[in-house]
Amino acid sequence: MIAENWGVGQVFLSMMYFFLFFIWIWLLISVFADIFRSHDLGGGAKTLWVIFVILLPYLGVFIYLIARGHKMSEHALESAQAQDTAARAYIRDAAASPAAELAQLADLKDKGVIDEAEFQRLKAKALS
Repeated sequence: MIAENWGVGQVFLSMMYFFLFFIWIWLLISVFADIFRSHDLGGGAKTLWVIFVILLPYLGVFIYLIARGHKMSEHALESAQAQDTAARAYIRDAAASPAAELAQLADLKDKGVIDEAEFQRLKAKALS
């Protein structure tokens, strides 16, 4: 029954409209994300851009892309570098080598902070 009402062209156009709608939503989210992560814009400028994009979405987005499109790539690059740095620091801290832990434990034992039993327990934990 649906097949009688829908031709191949109508299905293609419906898919195309959905695809374009999805791209539009993605573009809006990208523009809003860039507005809020821009450190070079003040609060008033951010407010004006948001109001402009909300009141006149098509015109607002296209003017934003023309006026500040080059900054969008810079902000995305800065964000990616910050995330990469944070991930590398987390991995470095989480995956500390057992040799470094053993050296630290030996130093604590030599200073008398921990005794031999605790040193052996922590050493077994570090090596596992």
